[in-house]
Amino acid sequence: MSNRETARSHALGTRVADLKTRMQKARISESEIKTFQKVAAIMQDGQGGIDGDDLIAASFVADKQLDESNS
Repeated sequence: MSNRETARSHALGTRVADLKTRMQKARISESEIKTFQKVAAIMQDGQGGIDGDDLIAASFVADKQLDESNS
């Protein structure tokens, strides 16, 4: 492994550890991650990515659907 690959691998490891810590603090469940992945796949033609604006819009739709189901 070259120095560049080692640095890249270390940087990725650091990012993953940081994300894991933030997710634990936010108490994001595995079920919520799976739901997010489904939404992202639908919104980006199965590519699995999601634009920030689309995520915000989806949160409003989800909130409205929750409100209607609780009525």
